[in-house]
Amino acid sequence: MSAIDWELVRSSLGPLFDGLVRGTLPLTAVSFVLGLAIALVVALMRLSGRRLVAGVARAYVSVIRGTPLLLQLFIVFYGLPSLGITLDPWPSAIIALSLNVGGYASEAVRGAILAVPPGQWEAAMTVGMGPITTLRRVVLPQAARIAVPPLSNTLISLVKDTSLVSVVLVTELLRRAQEIAGQSFEFFTLYGVAAVYYWVVCLVLSFGQTRLETRLSRHVAA
Repeated sequence: MSAIDWELVRSSLGPLFDGLVRGTLPLTAVSFVLGLAIALVVALMRLSGRRLVAGVARAYVSVIRGTPLLLQLFIVFYGLPSLGITLDPWPSAIIALSLNVGGYASEAVRGAILAVPPGQWEAAMTVGMGPITTLRRVVLPQAARIAVPPLSNTLISLVKDTSLVSVVLVTELLRRAQEIAGQSFEFFTLYGVAAVYYWVVCLVLSFGQTRLETRLSRHVAA
């Protein structure tokens, strides 16, 4: 690499970090929280004894898992206006990402709930807890521990998936790199710096996942 390239790297660190902090990380956080809420609802619908409710949830999961996230972004941002629904880039990105997370995470949540021993339900009912109280105070806390690994992987994937929202005009890390690269024509350099930022964030999340799993394992063992 030439000295000019290294100077470009130094000068781009700040703007790219700004795109990370103001775009990528908030998108990830908001979409993940909303996606988890959707996932819990969909998982409970899948476990419902009512065929219609379970069928609707199954269809939602099938559509989300069977179509590309990029297409889902296009439908929300470019497709909905044809139906009279026009959304700004940020809400469009959050809606598409949240729905996508909800579809994938719902299976992890459902599996975690099913992994809780049936005896836990029976014991809670014996002491007078209703179904909702049992779910909230007994089942979900145990399911949350089981769901940590797959949900952590979903979060890490979401960080990288936010790079797709640049196609719907949201300014985040990748779009900021594209803007700077378009001015300097140093695409390899700028995309390389952006890749390092993504990599570091994913490393931090992976480290946090490992620590959380270790902590929960010690707690269970105790």
